Amino acid sequence: MSLSSPGLATPTRLRRFASMMYEGVLLFGIVFLAGYLFDTLTQSRNALMFRHGRQVFLFLAIGVYFLLCWRGGQTLPMKTWNIRLVDRDGLRRPAMGRLLLRYLLLWPLPLLAAFIVQGASRFTGYASTDLLIVFAPFSIFIWSWFDRDGQFLHDRLLGTRLVDARAAPRRA
Repeated sequence: MSLSSPGLATPTRLRRFASMMYEGVLLFGIVFLAGYLFDTLTQSRNALMFRHGRQVFLFLAIGVYFLLCWRGGQTLPMKTWNIRLVDRDGLRRPAMGRLLLRYLLLWPLPLLAAFIVQGASRFTGYASTDLLIVFAPFSIFIWSWFDRDGQFLHDRLLGTRLVDARAAPRRA
């Protein structure tokens, strides 16, 4: 099946962006609850106590959220915006190992963008440059402008893809 077939239409960047913004709202709640659970379990009194442990815990909590949702092919925002995660052929949902790799490969580009923002802030001496950090998660869109199918880099590398769920064939 060709990647350009009508049954495998790639959602527009605007729809993927809207889904990502909605995802951010849900992740705020997940991070809040996971942070509260971490603070309760560790009896930490401020965010600097057990800082690295907290970061690992939040990374795992966010990962569990995505893996559980992607196992079904969609997160709630993806359902709202009619976006589905499928394998390269668009016939099956990716295996759990591939979903785990997808989660891990989501992070390098936004982290690189965050380091660039931090470096720019230190280089210029303007602390307000740090506010540009809010754009770091959207760095994953850069590759999609160069990809022939408009897919994200992590999806291209893993053989997964986001498709328009209104036109995508469903698994029996």
